[in-house]
Amino acid sequence: MVTRAPEPAGRRRLAVVVPALNEAHEHGILRTLEALHAQDDDDFDLVVVDNGSTDGTPDVVRKAIAEWGRLRWQVVTEDQKGTGAAADTGMRAAIALGAELLARTDADCLPPPSWIRSVREAFASGDELVAGRLVPRDDDLPVSRLQQGVLSFALWASSTFGKFRPGNQDEGYLGPYVMTPGCNMAITASLYERAGGFPRTRIEDVHEDRALVNAVRRLTTRYAEHRAVWVRASTRRVHAWGLVRTLGWYADHRYRPEIVDIR
Repeated sequence: MVTRAPEPAGRRRLAVVVPALNEAHEHGILRTLEALHAQDDDDFDLVVVDNGSTDGTPDVVRKAIAEWGRLRWQVVTEDQKGTGAAADTGMRAAIALGAELLARTDADCLPPPSWIRSVREAFASGDELVAGRLVPRDDDLPVSRLQQGVLSFALWASSTFGKFRPGNQDEGYLGPYVMTPGCNMAITASLYERAGGFPRTRIEDVHEDRALVNAVRRLTTRYAEHRAVWVRASTRRVHAWGLVRTLGWYADHRYRPEIVDIR
């Protein structure tokens, strides 16, 4: 078993938070953990938040932690259903560990080896909230070049729509809306607490990432998209719902399927 060295002195402690629900399948959380284990910058904590899995997801994580000797990785539990509640529990657990910088991805995403390094570089620019970008994942479900192009356009369209969406307009906002996907974002612990954190809601009720960004916009202008911070994100919702319905879901929940947690 390899024992990882403690964090270097004089560097702000960074933690990664990963909410997870029933991700023990072949293309689930183990792939995400492998991607995090392979980071160029190995100096980070990891908090995986099990949100009521029934398929052994926590066991998959604990086994990987033990096999890889990741002394700064852990699993916590949040029984209240919802990505907002799970993400908030993870963020606050990371802060309790002493983290000053918080990054989040999801259990169906694959960060490239440069992800942690890019997150730190984004913070070094002076921004307190870092919005990353998404690249369609192509290892779990077939995605053609045409589909990749359509998905990329859809993400751009969603981002553009967000800037003009009535719900994102208010005289109290200090800066423009920036789409910040919950599965690829980072924030200082100080700003996270000042903004009130992710709302502890169900994904069916509120997009917790949009709510956090809008809370941040009332406090500071030190936030921006950093294109070097990217992850490969699952396309399983698009495959299950189709592109138009998926866009309707992410835009304003105009499409509300009976089952949201696609696996």
